[in-house]
Amino acid sequence: MQSRLPLKRNRSAFSLVELVVVVLIIGILAAVAAPKMFSTAGDARDSATKASLAVIRDAIELYRTKEGTYPPVATFATAIKPYLNGAFPKVQTTLVPTSNQNNSVVSNAGTPISTVTGTEGWAYNATSGEFVVNSSACLSW
Repeated sequence: MQSRLPLKRNRSAFSLVELVVVVLIIGILAAVAAPKMFSTAGDARDSATKASLAVIRDAIELYRTKEGTYPPVATFATAIKPYLNGAFPKVQTTLVPTSNQNNSVVSNAGTPISTVTGTEGWAYNATSGEFVVNSSACLSW
């Protein structure tokens, strides 16, 4: 009797099992990498808000040096406009509610500012010149 050896075929494509394994591995890698990517976007928004905060604080001090007093709350954005390059920035951090992610300013008489009021993005004390993000999570910035 003659034994039959299986004929070797030349494969020109991947099998279904191989494709499923590759898709599974890519899915696992995406599941691990996705949270890090989304966290990076939040970190970038936090950094942008901190940079805006520093620029506005510098503009307040420039205004005070030139005018001898801190800018008034009622016309705050227009008063420091000459000391800013571009539009008045809005709060971008994800640590504040969406309703507070804007460029409006609320007056706050606390020294230091320790309470959050309203839905404005920024809080400002015209007596001390203190300027902060209007969120309890960001008051220490």
